[in-house]
Amino acid sequence: MRTAVKRAMIAVIGDGHLPESDRRIHLAYECGKLLVDRGFRIVTGGLGGVMRAASWGATSSAHYQPGDVIGVLPGHNPEDANEYVDIVVATGFDVARNLVVANADAVIAIGGGAGTLSEIAIAWQLHRLIVGLRVDGWSGELADRRVDARIRYPDIVDDRVYGADGPEDAVRHIWERLPLYQRRHRGVRG
Repeated sequence: MRTAVKRAMIAVIGDGHLPESDRRIHLAYECGKLLVDRGFRIVTGGLGGVMRAASWGATSSAHYQPGDVIGVLPGHNPEDANEYVDIVVATGFDVARNLVVANADAVIAIGGGAGTLSEIAIAWQLHRLIVGLRVDGWSGELADRRVDARIRYPDIVDDRVYGADGPEDAVRHIWERLPLYQRRHRGVRG
């Protein structure tokens, strides 16, 4: 009988359109690489910008294995995925595919606009560990803040979007705090 070891899946979210020279591209690349170095898998929206850079970084890790990079696409065409995605899920869900965070064990946000903001809000509601890099965009706006006043984890008094100054800091938060963030959403209650 085959035994499988579940490896945590970390969503890397952020701007989908950035010039290659943008600092957030380098940050996303390093986050993807460091996450796979630590034994995690990554999941992104599978397209460009932060998503492509994180995927590329993941495949650059010495610990990379095929299947470590999952892309959840908004459209129907799997060929739209960036060249570094191993497993393509072409949902056809358009903006509803922002639920990419629903199956992630934690989230790292790098910059981002309205789509990233909605993913952060969904991750917050689903009790996920969230790390926001202190850069331009919603990750920087929400770094070191709570998304709302709800008490998600009564035993974690500093529960918030944990701010990070760089990839090493972000992955450190994931590594150290993920065991504390194991609660799963059980549906909306009135």
